Amino acid sequence: MDSAISDREFGQFQALMQRVAGIHLPPSKKPLVSGRLSKRLRERGVKSFGDYYRLIVGGSEPVELQTAIELLTTNETYFFREPQHFEFLAREVLPGLRSGERFRVWSAASSTGEEAWSIAMVLMDRLGDSAPWEVFGSDINGKVVEKARGATYPTARNEGIPADYLKRFCLRGTGAMAGKLRVDAALRERVRFARMNLNEDLKGAGDFDVIFLRNVMIYFDMDMKRRVVAALHRQLRPGGWLLIGHSESLNGVTDSFRQVRPTIYRREGK
Repeated sequence: MDSAISDREFGQFQALMQRVAGIHLPPSKKPLVSGRLSKRLRERGVKSFGDYYRLIVGGSEPVELQTAIELLTTNETYFFREPQHFEFLAREVLPGLRSGERFRVWSAASSTGEEAWSIAMVLMDRLGDSAPWEVFGSDINGKVVEKARGATYPTARNEGIPADYLKRFCLRGTGAMAGKLRVDAALRERVRFARMNLNEDLKGAGDFDVIFLRNVMIYFDMDMKRRVVAALHRQLRPGGWLLIGHSESLNGVTDSFRQVRPTIYRREGK
């Protein structure tokens, strides 16, 4: 196998990720592409990155194409990341709900699920088990979606979970599960995960009161940002909220939302 990826081969994977996932890979990501795909090339017995590219775009191996996409996507996340958003949800959004209304939240780039479970803990704490609420988590990477569904994590990853929530909503493993925690069954019944590409039709997800789209737009070019945000605007109910990452902004992307605070936007209407 050729150990180095050429500029031409890198350009092919750049175009592929842009076309399929809407993800922009700048030239600085060339070592990442090479590093993440090299092992897969060896596993498949493919001699070059160019041969592997032709394999996955040829149409005969859609599963391998999905494998390549999963290898090239980033999945950094943890419980209660950027905690100000969860505080806003608890203190500003939830008190204004009308009794009996079904409340839906979408974690639109949920990775291994920590964000969606964090949202669910806040909703269970503030709304209780009898209120009609649910959380939907989606990601383009099918492997991380499966991990999210499992709701099981190393205890070392629980640092961001408030002590009260950790006690109420998480189960500590024993025996073969020692060193792990699992999200409580009552929360697991309220959260659903699915593989979903934000570059495709999103209507099947339904409509929502709050959408978390955090730390994913940094991987999109401006055209992709505009298309995704426009699509999510259609999925938000009037008066709904869009929360984005602390390093992101909708400046130049859309004027369809009213900015309430940095990284917090609202769809106008009733």
